[in-house]
Amino acid sequence: MSKEAFEKLRQELLNYNVDGVEKAAKQTVAEGIDPLEATNVLTDTLKELGEKFGRMEIFLPELMMAADAMKAGIAFLEPVIKESKRSVAKLGTFVIGTVKGDVHDIGKTIVSTMLMASGFTVIDVGNDAPPSAFLEAAESNKADIIGLSALMTTTMSSMEETINYFKEKGVRDKYKIMIGGAPVTREYADEVGAEGYGKDASEAVNTAKRLVAK
Repeated sequence: MSKEAFEKLRQELLNYNVDGVEKAAKQTVAEGIDPLEATNVLTDTLKELGEKFGRMEIFLPELMMAADAMKAGIAFLEPVIKESKRSVAKLGTFVIGTVKGDVHDIGKTIVSTMLMASGFTVIDVGNDAPPSAFLEAAESNKADIIGLSALMTTTMSSMEETINYFKEKGVRDKYKIMIGGAPVTREYADEVGAEGYGKDASEAVNTAKRLVAK
């Protein structure tokens, strides 16, 4: 029965069905299936969709809908996991936000969801975030990685400003910094001294995993 329940959960996510994913997640728990296993099904399926997005087999609206559906399933499963005294292996803590001057959050939301699905604790400082917001969140949550997002060419300079702020405060060496967003390139990441870059959500997650493994 668990195989059928897992396939139902997977198909509802592939169909971007928020209500369907939540209902299927509830069904797995009702059948006595380990909620961690159900979470893994959602994680693997979202990774599959992220890879499809990277290959341009699906597009941003579909990936956004998948992220929303994934969140619905996780929102139900997480309390059940905690109640059962089980825990998902945590890879590290990731502070993420859209930099000062930029109010876009589509890419950041997708990356956040995939990071959480992969085992990271994610602290989202929101949009139009000044350098101090990233540092305060990093310090108070003992972050491993800082993720800076920009969706406009005109706000990319805020990434360098944020990195320089960490240098000025004498804490640059404490954190790995990743940058990403539509106008951002690997060359720019190298130029501003970021340790990581992701051209899409899937690459961002893989890069984050590599950075915490070092």
